[in-house]
Amino acid sequence: MKQHIVRYTLGFLVLLVLLGHAARFYQFGFVSRLDAIIYDTKVRLTMPQSVDDRVVILDIDEKSLGEIGRWPWGRDRVSQLVNKLFDQHGITLLGFDVVFAEPDESSGLKVLDRLARSELKDSATFQAALQALRPQLDNDGRFIETLKGRPVILGYYLSNVKDGVASGALPPPALPAGSFTGRSIPFVTYLTHGGNLAEFQKAAFSGGHFNPLVDFDGISRRVPLLAEYKGEYYEALSLAMVRALIGQPKVVPWFPEDRWFSSRGYQGMEAIDLPTARGTLRIPVDDEVAVLIPYRGYQGSFRYYSIADIMADRIKPGELKGKIALVGTTAPGLLDLRATPVGEAYPGVEIHANLITGMLDGGIKLKPPYVLGAEVVLLLLAGLVMVLILPLLSPLRATLVSLVVLLFVVTVNLIFWHFGNLVLPLGSSILMVLALFALNMSYGYFVESKTKRQFTELFGQYVPPELVEEMSRNPESYSMDGRKAELTVLFSDIRGFTTISEGLGPDELTRLMNEYLTAMTDVVRKNRGTLDKYIGDAIMAFWGAPVSDAQHARQAVVTAMQMQAALPAVNKVFAAKGWPEVKIGVGVNTGEMTVGDMGSSVRKAYTVMGDAVNLGSRLEGITKQYSVGILVGETTRKAIKDIVFREVDRVQVKGKEEPVAIYEPIGLEGEIGKAAHEELKLWNQALRHYRAQDWDQVEVTLLNLSRMAPERGLYGKYMERVAHLRREPPEAGWNGVWKFESK
Repeated sequence: MKQHIVRYTLGFLVLLVLLGHAARFYQFGFVSRLDAIIYDTKVRLTMPQSVDDRVVILDIDEKSLGEIGRWPWGRDRVSQLVNKLFDQHGITLLGFDVVFAEPDESSGLKVLDRLARSELKDSATFQAALQALRPQLDNDGRFIETLKGRPVILGYYLSNVKDGVASGALPPPALPAGSFTGRSIPFVTYLTHGGNLAEFQKAAFSGGHFNPLVDFDGISRRVPLLAEYKGEYYEALSLAMVRALIGQPKVVPWFPEDRWFSSRGYQGMEAIDLPTARGTLRIPVDDEVAVLIPYRGYQGSFRYYSIADIMADRIKPGELKGKIALVGTTAPGLLDLRATPVGEAYPGVEIHANLITGMLDGGIKLKPPYVLGAEVVLLLLAGLVMVLILPLLSPLRATLVSLVVLLFVVTVNLIFWHFGNLVLPLGSSILMVLALFALNMSYGYFVESKTKRQFTELFGQYVPPELVEEMSRNPESYSMDGRKAELTVLFSDIRGFTTISEGLGPDELTRLMNEYLTAMTDVVRKNRGTLDKYIGDAIMAFWGAPVSDAQHARQAVVTAMQMQAALPAVNKVFAAKGWPEVKIGVGVNTGEMTVGDMGSSVRKAYTVMGDAVNLGSRLEGITKQYSVGILVGETTRKAIKDIVFREVDRVQVKGKEEPVAIYEPIGLEGEIGKAAHEELKLWNQALRHYRAQDWDQVEVTLLNLSRMAPERGLYGKYMERVAHLRREPPEAGWNGVWKFESK
């Protein structure tokens, strides 16, 4: 036992760390991502992939926009649609996954009313004609009459936009304020809303929000069945439609009786009950009173009907009779496409359809609050077996035991999923098995001194010594093997180097380059950068590998600014030696890259490759086109919060099809003066005028900017470009993107 004390200690440490994650004392992003991947995989493998004919999607698609006109349509058209659906096709229930937030003024009634109050107020003929025409021209009034007495559920959205302005009316809440007094339930809470016009909401049967929850990875897996807004609790569109379908029962929160495995203080709300004369429909919810979306399959699990076909009477009689209908859109321009486990551009309206059928069929997976305890217990049992047994076994037997434990935790998880309809996280258990197996198999393989020596040999020429020391403490976390990762790359180059080199002898040029590269490399290493290579007078470096750095984008941009700041001191030394002054351009870009030890059998280097790397090089190359010292890519800009940037342009560089925005870092937030902020504000105005092709305004603004900062060459470059575009106007539909045909 004593000889295994280190392995026992390390094993228990691994188990405790993962138990902390499972118990939610803290969260590891990579474990959560693994859980999300496993959940999505189980959804895809077990979904029925059949079409449910009870619910149909009435699609505002490209065809409808082409035939009827751009959205939003006049309320007379919408009224006509509702009348057709109920009177001609006999649908049972209608839900709108759109908001009618503004009055319809397309008929001209507002103008006629103004004339009736002013120029034509004394014209009895006009007044009489207007009163006769008013019912036909009052599109909103027609829509209100269309809604009355019909089972129509209007949708609205809730929002957490700071300083957002609430608009429109909400339906009565499903549960009033104070419904959960004395209970601590972490409802999803919103700050503002966007609703329908009050007259519409009052005339409609009910309403529901259409807010899916977007998880950390951008995927929609849940919808808050009840959401808290100003202390009251509002139902989802799908719940409102199900309630309307089964007789509008009250919403009754369901709290289980004391469970044998839970504490006395357990307050978990595990379901919502909808009591009816034929029994109670129970809908399970998670700890945030949200439901897991029961995806039936990929897009198309419900029948789609183009609204253009309905309006043109191209739908067979009786085809929609008795259906639950949802009006929504798949048109990309209307922005209702969601990333889901079953599709990266999944129509939001089909999420509501899945929820409706899932509630009616009882097909919603359970993820009650006590799932946390179940995960901890399973993880603890499996972990104890591995921690205590593996150190005593041979490698072969340890491998077999690890496989058995892995199969056990996966099988138990799938049994709960399939037979118990219960969702249990699996990522922690899988990682625990793999981590304990790897720990026991690799223990003793590396000797600390040997590891440090290897790391020094492998990485010493690329990264600062302090990082090599840091890496050697956890050697298993670092490798020179190729991998994909989001990193940031930097390229710098001396401008006019050919001219400089022609004016110096070989010895002087060598000394100049040595001093220059030493000064710039010191800046890279000071900011924890990995020096990739020197390419003549150019420097290539990157951040985020081999040592992970969540601030890799910021480190690279700070390095670029410090390189430019170091140039005056370098040039002062050069001037004393009779050498020419040097200026540099720097390009920085962030993105997914392949990083690792690459090369031939003769020579290899730890480097990065990929489109993001190429774009970084292109950005450096076009700095001189804008007379700026540094250009960074759009992804880099988005990753940094405390540096002020100037948007320089939107460009399409050679070799790239997609345009990108490029930026110039100005300085750290808080270190930029008022004058610089005013200059930046004026420059942003110039860009807006430029992209709107308002050349006169661009030139006026650029002249003012040139007076404010005559040393800024960027403004002169844009003056030249505007003159060029006046002579050769851009083609129709020009979006402000400037194409570069050379590197």
